[in-house]
Amino acid sequence: MDPSSTYRRSNRVVNDPTNIPLRCWAEIDLAALERNLISIQANLPDRIKYIAVVKADAYGHGMQQTVARLMQAGVDMFAVANIVEAANIREIGTGWPIIVLGATLENEESFLFEYDLIPTISTIEEVIRLNAKAKAFGKPLKAHLKIDTGMGRLGIWHEYADELFDAFKQAEFIQLDGIYTHFAAADQDPDFTRYQRKIFLESIKRIDWLPLNELLIHADNSAGITTFAPESVYNAVRIGLLQFGIRPYPTSIFAQVETTPIFQFKSRVGIVKNLPNGASISYGRTRILERDSKIAIVCAGYGDGVPLPLSNRGEVLIKGKRCPILGRVTMDQTIVDVTDLEEPAQSGDPVTFIGRQGIAEIELKEFSDWANTISWEVLCSVTKRVPRVYRTAIQTG
Repeated sequence: MDPSSTYRRSNRVVNDPTNIPLRCWAEIDLAALERNLISIQANLPDRIKYIAVVKADAYGHGMQQTVARLMQAGVDMFAVANIVEAANIREIGTGWPIIVLGATLENEESFLFEYDLIPTISTIEEVIRLNAKAKAFGKPLKAHLKIDTGMGRLGIWHEYADELFDAFKQAEFIQLDGIYTHFAAADQDPDFTRYQRKIFLESIKRIDWLPLNELLIHADNSAGITTFAPESVYNAVRIGLLQFGIRPYPTSIFAQVETTPIFQFKSRVGIVKNLPNGASISYGRTRILERDSKIAIVCAGYGDGVPLPLSNRGEVLIKGKRCPILGRVTMDQTIVDVTDLEEPAQSGDPVTFIGRQGIAEIELKEFSDWANTISWEVLCSVTKRVPRVYRTAIQTG
């Protein structure tokens, strides 16, 4: 069935979807997103706030549609990478606090007040700058202080955190609203993650004037969540990948939580043709056929988000069966071997790169492994020319 007849497409990508057939698209199941959120929340203690991380166009799922659904489903607040992303959320709805996880540039500062945003502060210089800006606006600015416990990116190095706390205390127009850190290897090194957690808490507990019961304290993301002991100061988690159905790592308390992938990446067969034994395939002649073969030319390539490393390595689903990719993936097309299909492939047949066809499935992680990368890079790499189509509760029940 043509997905344009069953799914609502984003008019950000296609202004008049009724007139343009799809040859490559990503399906996003918003009903599954809401179910995932409910499942995650059910496994959180009541006191823990849910911060939905929706940076990078909601990890490629589409900011407008996913944020609107998350608002309806009951998230407490949002986190994004920069001011532009935060402004986009404010256009969708008001009333939800928004944390900007990246540094705020000097020429962006006024937008913190215009859109009522919470910046991340990592340096004393930022405190001084933003305090002066808040004074000029005549109203206090809520901010989160970030402590670097081993990521080596944003945040003040934990040994110097006292200096930044002092700067906050002296800033008349900056209101400390939260404190957080970022785990560097929560999916790979639980010992180092425990070390980061330890020095983060030590950095906070050294400051005797902090009103901890009034602050948002968060360190854990989808991969890093372990436990929430009653005596813990943590009262929020940042959830990105897990809400989109990307499975957590075994160390997470959510390893057994039922979440469903909400993303599928699909295309169609352009043409099918026969090639003889010995024929070369694609640029560079990296594949020479060793038998008479039937090949399908799929209407998607690296210009759509099919990574080049899938050349001669990846697979797709056609007619519910796995078919190997032959030769180098090209910008707009990918060549696939359909010789062994019981039912012959035809022009227009659906092709699945990520997702299900019948009982067969190619999971995002498998696709990412073929590409020698991580799942969230794959999601962010599906390009703007690929329309997102959205399943709603009506379609999925």
